[in-house]
Amino acid sequence: MNQQLIQISVLVRDYDEAIVFYTQKLGFVLLEDTPLSETKRWVRIQPDGNQGGCTILLAKAVNAEQILAIGNQTGGRVFLFLHTDNIDRDYINYKSKGVEFIGEPRSENYGKVVVFRDIYGNLWDLIEPIKE
Repeated sequence: MNQQLIQISVLVRDYDEAIVFYTQKLGFVLLEDTPLSETKRWVRIQPDGNQGGCTILLAKAVNAEQILAIGNQTGGRVFLFLHTDNIDRDYINYKSKGVEFIGEPRSENYGKVVVFRDIYGNLWDLIEPIKE
């Protein structure tokens, strides 16, 4: 069997504010922003340099249950894991753009890591894996 995870969805309050955060603060690429109706859009983003990898669908919350899950899709656990080739560079860059970090970069047996929050409070691990 040959399978791939190609896309995940992240609940957002507003398409445009989410696009601004992910593209301007994290440097992601806006791949697609297609209107589907008066209120629904198909908005896909991806980390720059991740061509062909997993994409993120920004999904606007449309009911009370979804609104309650914005920023807490994993019950307070780290939700997404973003690999980088230079954590110190990205940490300084993101901090200068107002990204909120929980602690400082630290060394673990798999590499250097630091946790940050996105615009809605979802937790991300920013990881520079050990080069083998």
